[in-house]
Amino acid sequence: MKNLIRIFFVSIMIVSCGKEVKSDGFVIDGNAKGLYNGIRVYLKTMDANNRQVNMDTAVVMNGTFKFEGKVADAELLYLYVNSVPGALPIMVENEYMTVTIDKDNLGTSVITGSKSNEGLTSFNKQMTAFNDQRQQLSTEFRTASENQDSVRLESLRTEMSNLSQTASEFPLEFIKNNPDNQFSLKLIESMLQNNNSDLQQVVDTYDLLDNAVKSSPSGKNVATQIENAKRLLEAQAATNIGKFAPNFSAPTPEGKPLALNDIKGKATIIDFWAAWCGPCRRENPNVVKVYEKYHDKGLEIIGVSLDGSPRQQSAKDAWLKAIEDDKLTWHHVSNLQYFNDPVAQMYNIQSIPATFILDAEGKIVAKNLRGQALEDKIAEMLN
Repeated sequence: MKNLIRIFFVSIMIVSCGKEVKSDGFVIDGNAKGLYNGIRVYLKTMDANNRQVNMDTAVVMNGTFKFEGKVADAELLYLYVNSVPGALPIMVENEYMTVTIDKDNLGTSVITGSKSNEGLTSFNKQMTAFNDQRQQLSTEFRTASENQDSVRLESLRTEMSNLSQTASEFPLEFIKNNPDNQFSLKLIESMLQNNNSDLQQVVDTYDLLDNAVKSSPSGKNVATQIENAKRLLEAQAATNIGKFAPNFSAPTPEGKPLALNDIKGKATIIDFWAAWCGPCRRENPNVVKVYEKYHDKGLEIIGVSLDGSPRQQSAKDAWLKAIEDDKLTWHHVSNLQYFNDPVAQMYNIQSIPATFILDAEGKIVAKNLRGQALEDKIAEMLN
């Protein structure tokens, strides 16, 4: 939630505007008094890796600039101006909007137009108030500390804790009070990207949104993200220590299907790796040593390759060569679909190497052991 607050914590003001926009797109009229002709203004978005991507560029002429375009749905974009510090978040809809630039701090510029921007402004105004209160309490705390006023310090700790709790809960309250605003959807999307968010709480909050918001392109996209998050949690739960390892089947190097249930031993290692994975290849000699030492005692290994990277010219050839070069004489399967491999998704594999150690019943007893820790565990199970 703290990440969410940081994302949207920019103070802006919105006033009403009666000018009409062309019916099939948006217009952003910019007032940039005090800025020189030729200064560039950028409208940017953030990609999946939180990197800036430029959507459009305008040039200041005679104290004005303009953006025109069309969006499929309300989008949270960011306006940047050369030589002006800060960034200005703006909810772009197919409506008429104006921006009056503050040449000293872009974040305090004024936007008019669009219901979503009204929501954004309302949210940021309250977050600004929280921040002001936090700064005031911090100042008072320092003073009380210098005066060694223990009673006041304890009172301030309580106030600061309460304020922090209220601020962290505010995004949820905002969404509940503004179910028809597209900006509420952006807050939910940010909550989904926060690993500390309670998924069920996110689902319940999404369900409060108006049908018009949920049925919009962005609403459907968030619904898909929620379903993906649910599947991810289910996969995590299914592969917890103590659970029976989910069965799977995938092609061997010869193209024949091989299932996990077909090869289970007294101890079984499921090893997710790839020819292109340096750490995997460096660990392979240790796995070979363990296999050679304990195979006759009941150890089985099935290697699941995540080869199939877009950078590989021939994924299968690379896979087979790595098996031969590293002398991996155990069972091998792969769909050659990189991290899109169905087995990798079933086991919630986000990075490799990744290993799962199963007992004779097929229960997961350990995960991601390497080096001496791997040998010690197998020895414990088979000696």
